[in-house]
Amino acid sequence: MNPDTLKYTEDHEWIVEQRGLYVIGITEYAVEELGEITFVELPEIGRRLERGEDAAVLESVKAASDVLSPVTGVVAEVNDTLEMEPDLINRDTYGKGWILKLKDVDLEEYEDLMDSRSYRGYLKTVE
Repeated sequence: MNPDTLKYTEDHEWIVEQRGLYVIGITEYAVEELGEITFVELPEIGRRLERGEDAAVLESVKAASDVLSPVTGVVAEVNDTLEMEPDLINRDTYGKGWILKLKDVDLEEYEDLMDSRSYRGYLKTVE
């Protein structure tokens, strides 16, 4: 996926709409902060997530970190490949390293998220 077409949170998650589902992952900045990811705990399909709620857990050589849901929605799909290859997030965070997909999302919350330009500006304030 092209990082310029994604929407972002201040917690370094990205989200994009694809064929009616909303794909979620973590940003390159988050990957760099975490280091090599060694374990991923995925949410259950069908679980309703509120915006800002813990959606998944990533463990790395440095720390454990929660992936927060950027918007309210229902888990439609998870990336099962990450259970066997958690470092796929490190290798392809904007592609095969996606974490989960939501359906029935709150579109107003989605529209309120940062675009890539705003996110790059935000990164300058945290680095």
